[in-house]
Amino acid sequence: MPPQERLITPDITHHSLTQLGQRFGIHYRVEGAPSQHQPVARGHVHDVGLPQGVNLTLSDLQVERGYTSTSYQSVPWFFSVILEGTIQLHIGQQHLQLGAGEGVCAHFDAQHPLTVHQPAQPRLRTVNIAVLTTTPLGLPAPDSQPILHRWKLPGALHPLLCTISEQPPVAWRQPLVWQGLALQLIGLGLPEQPSSLPERGHLSARDRRCLAALHARITQHPAEPYSLAALAKEAAMSPSSLRQKFRACYGCALFDYIRQVRLEQAYELLLQGHSVQHAAHRCGYRHASNFSSAFKRHFGFSPHELHRANL
Repeated sequence: MPPQERLITPDITHHSLTQLGQRFGIHYRVEGAPSQHQPVARGHVHDVGLPQGVNLTLSDLQVERGYTSTSYQSVPWFFSVILEGTIQLHIGQQHLQLGAGEGVCAHFDAQHPLTVHQPAQPRLRTVNIAVLTTTPLGLPAPDSQPILHRWKLPGALHPLLCTISEQPPVAWRQPLVWQGLALQLIGLGLPEQPSSLPERGHLSARDRRCLAALHARITQHPAEPYSLAALAKEAAMSPSSLRQKFRACYGCALFDYIRQVRLEQAYELLLQGHSVQHAAHRCGYRHASNFSSAFKRHFGFSPHELHRANL
């Protein structure tokens, strides 16, 4: 799957933050009482959907009003690297302040949301990486407990990231360069012991066979109307056991994987020239609007944008 790029408007207002939050499960709070269309920050946000379930966002902003974001939507791993400026983060009782040359690796969910405060400052440059599924990269599954792990960029990598982030984002080389850098940052930022969940090797041989058969069926037939009860019965496990063992084996939640395979199938159909409605139906979505929302959350751009780009 080729990397995809999207440039977000240079003026970020309270209104645009609210719209963004509704799509991605993020609550934004702006300091003071700005009008809906008064700029909160000015600059550029460059969103890149990379292969293997990785999404990368480059931000270069002048923050005119401090604002706070609270993220409730869970992803296996989230990384943020500060190139310039400062931010504060917390999950529960864990608090961090990051400055230039520092990074954080986080795991969070709706019960333990990640809150990030961006204070007013002349320039804030960040690299954010969301790992949507651990399976393609062979990454460990995170613990069910929240994680907020600080790490520091190697000396030579910080100026390299600064230099590359200044280059025109639409250059054809840039997605390839960032694909390699994203993998490097993921490898550097993961904590030494990121998971206390059962490792794949600790599952019984029978569990591995049942899970492999279920995984193969979902991969080959993603559009079927799956239910947890039916899948658990097929795997001869309780629903809670299936959820836990599937995550331990493949590094992502069962229905997150089903959604990922459906959307990747739809992506390929759109590249082949099929309509958005047809792609939605083929990958198991009854309503194109629900499909469009899920597609945009996963890839960072709408199916209509991809369809128009391939006409």
